[in-house]
Amino acid sequence: MTDEEAQALRRENDYLKRRNAQLQDDVTSLGGQVLRMQQELERMHGRRAAISPDPLAGGR
Repeated sequence: MTDEEAQALRRENDYLKRRNAQLQDDVTSLGGQVLRMQQELERMHGRRAAISPDPLAGGR
């Protein structure tokens, strides 16, 4: 392996490490966004249930 090849491999390895770290940060961020969306959906569902009761529930 020549010095140029070794340098190219080091550069590629450094790039891949940085890219992996970025992607891990993205996954963490998306996980937080999913949690917030789930909470918002639960809030909206709860409001809807309180506003309009189930018409199929009848007189039970």
